[in-house]
Amino acid sequence: MHARWSTLRGPLLAATLLAVAGTFLTPEPPSSAAAAQGAPAAARVGQEGGAVVVTQPAGADAPGYRLEVATGELALTTKRAGRTVLGTAPGDTGALRFRSGGQWQHATAVTGWSWKGGVLTVTADSTLAGATVTARITPQADRYQLDWDVAGGSADQLGLAYDLASAGHWYGHGETTTPAGGPATDEPWPLDSGQVVHPGFGPASYNMIDPFWYTSAATGLRVDTGDSMDVSINGGHDGLGLFTVDSAATYKASVFVESTPLDVYRDYIGIVGKPAKSDATYEQYAKPLWNSWAQYYTSVTQQKLLTYATELHDNGLDGHTIQLDDRWESEYGNLTFNPATFPDPKGLSDKLHAMGDDFGLWVTLWINLDSVNYQYAVDHGYLLKSAADPTKPCTVSWWNGTAGIVDLANPDAEAWYVGNLKTLMSTYGIDGFKFDTRFFDEHCTPDAGYTQSDYQRLGAELTDQFDQQGVGVRVHWTPNAHQAGFVTRQVDKGTNWTSLQASVTQNLAISTIGYPFVETDMIGGSTRKAPPTKDVLVRWAQSASLMPLMYASTSPVETVDSTTGKPVVYDQQTIDLYRAAIQQHERLAPYIWDQVQHTLATGDPIMRPLFFDFPQDQAAYTITDEWMLGPAVLAAPQLADGATRTVHLPAGTWYDVNRNRAVHGPATLTGYATPLGATPVFVRLGAPGAAKALKALRP
Repeated sequence: MHARWSTLRGPLLAATLLAVAGTFLTPEPPSSAAAAQGAPAAARVGQEGGAVVVTQPAGADAPGYRLEVATGELALTTKRAGRTVLGTAPGDTGALRFRSGGQWQHATAVTGWSWKGGVLTVTADSTLAGATVTARITPQADRYQLDWDVAGGSADQLGLAYDLASAGHWYGHGETTTPAGGPATDEPWPLDSGQVVHPGFGPASYNMIDPFWYTSAATGLRVDTGDSMDVSINGGHDGLGLFTVDSAATYKASVFVESTPLDVYRDYIGIVGKPAKSDATYEQYAKPLWNSWAQYYTSVTQQKLLTYATELHDNGLDGHTIQLDDRWESEYGNLTFNPATFPDPKGLSDKLHAMGDDFGLWVTLWINLDSVNYQYAVDHGYLLKSAADPTKPCTVSWWNGTAGIVDLANPDAEAWYVGNLKTLMSTYGIDGFKFDTRFFDEHCTPDAGYTQSDYQRLGAELTDQFDQQGVGVRVHWTPNAHQAGFVTRQVDKGTNWTSLQASVTQNLAISTIGYPFVETDMIGGSTRKAPPTKDVLVRWAQSASLMPLMYASTSPVETVDSTTGKPVVYDQQTIDLYRAAIQQHERLAPYIWDQVQHTLATGDPIMRPLFFDFPQDQAAYTITDEWMLGPAVLAAPQLADGATRTVHLPAGTWYDVNRNRAVHGPATLTGYATPLGATPVFVRLGAPGAAKALKALRP
C-alpha cells in the first residue's frame, strides 16, 4: 500500500494532515530470501499530527529509531527509545538550506509525500519564490539515507543544519580550522566545546579530514561528496552545525542511529573500508623516526645532519631512520642535492647506515618555476592545468615560492616523477621518502574524467610504492586512503603547551574518522617558533610514548633557536627522561603490534577516546587529556605546566603503574602527583593484552 500527496497547499494541506493524523501505512514486506536470513523488520511510514513519521523497528544488531519529518516547516527529528538524538536547526536557519544569488534560502512547508519502494519522497516549498525542495529518505536498520535537491532558482550551495545540543557532543571531522589557532594550536574536543570554522573543507585540503561526524547520542553524519564543503560547528558560538557542499548537485548524506559511538564508527568503516595492511613495520612502531625539520628547518647541511645523528646515537636516543627534510635540493623540484650544502650525499648515506639508521628524504610534487625541471615538465605536459585557463600550467603559491604540480592522472608524468625518485634511491642509498604538500590544488583543474578526490587516490597509489618510514602521508577523503593503511602525521604544531594538548585531541579526531595509525606532529612542535622548553619537550615525548608511533625532531641534547639563530642546550635530565620515554614505547611495542593486527581485522582505532570502550561513562565524553591505547592501557600523561592533575578511571579494576596499586573504578583521582619523571598510565586488569602491557610498563 502506498500513499501519495501532491500539490497540497496552505489550509488544504493542514486540513488533510489533521484528517489522517495517527494513521500508518502497511510496510512493504521483505522478500522471502531476506526474511529467511533474519532481515530486520521493514520500516513503517505514516502521518502523526504535523509530521510524516518513519518508524524503523529495532533488530538484533540495531536499536531502531523514529524519524519525524515536520510538515509545517520541513525539519527532521530523529528519536531512539523516545528520546531525541538528532534534530535539525530551528528557526530561520532552516534544516535543508541552499544559497541562491548570494542569499541563503531553505525548505519550508511540505507540499506532498509518498512512500514507495522503501523510499520516502517529500516535496516542500522554500523561502525562494519558484524554488522547491525534494528530499528522498531511505530507512535502513541502523541508518537512513537522505538525498535532496533544489528545483527552480539557481542554487550553488546545498547544506544541512543541525541543532548541536539535540545530539549531545560532536566529534569526528579530523584536523580543525578554528578561530583559536587550529589545527596548529587548537583542536576542540568535543568539537562543540570550541568553534570550528572550516571553509575549503574538501578532498584537496592539506588537513587530514573526512566528511564524517558522530555524537555522544550515538548518531552520526556522513556527507557523500567529492566537492569542497564549508563546515561550521558552533561558529560564533551559535550552537549550530552547518554542513554545506559547494555544489548544486544532489546532496547525499547517511545519518547513522546506533547504540554507542563505537557502533557509529564501525558503520562508517563499513562504508569507507578498514586498513588492508599497515604501511609501517614493527620496527617503525617500536622506535622513533628522527626528522631534521624542527631541529634545523631550512638551515640544514650535510655536516649538521651527521652531527645530529651522531649525538642521538651517542646518547642512546636511537631510532630506525634519520630523515632529511626540506632544503636538501638545489632547487625545489629538481630532485638533486645542493652541492654547496651536501657535497657528498652518498658518503652521508653510508655513515648513517653504518650507525644502524635508514636514510630518508623529504620530497614534494610541487616544482618551483626557477627549477630546471619546471620547464622540462611544462614542455612534456606533465603539470596540472590552470582552472582559469586550461591551456596553461597551474601555478600555486606555497611556503617555498611559486610552483606547478605534477599531474598524477598523466601516466607519463607519474612515471617520470617515480623514475626520479628511484634514481635517488639507487644513486645515494635512499631508503624511503616523506611525501609532503598536496597532490592537487583548487586553482588547478582535474584531467578529463577525474575529480579532486581522484587525486587523493592517485597520490595514495604513488606513495604506496615507497617506504614512508613511519612518517606516513596526508591523503584522505577517498576510500583507498583508509584501506592503504598509511601512518598519519598531524599538521605542524607550535612548541608550547596548547600545541601539545591539541596534538592529543587531534589524534583522537583523526583516528576516529578511520585513520588508526596515528602519531603527533614532531615531538616538541615544528612551526619555526622558539624551541620547546625542557618541560614541554619531555612531556611531549612521554605523551607520544603512549601512542602508536613516535615522530621526533627536536633533539633533547641540543637544538637551534630558529628565531635567534642561537644554540639551545638541554640538561642531562632532559636527555635521560626523553630516553626513558623511548624505552617505554619500545617495551610496549609487542602490545602495540597486537593492536595493529586487531585493527587490520576489525578497523577499530588503536588510540581512542575513553567513551569508545566505556559508552555509559558520561564523564568520559568531555575528557581531553586521557585516552585508551587498545583495550588495556589508559594513558593520562601530564599535558600542562603543573605537578599534579586529575585522572578519571572508568569502571573496572586498574593497575596504577606509577604507584604500584590497584584502583577500582569508576574513580576520580584528584591531585595525582606528576613530577617531571612520572607519566600516569593505568592497565585495565583482565582486558585483552593486559598481561603484555603490565610486563612492558611495570618498573
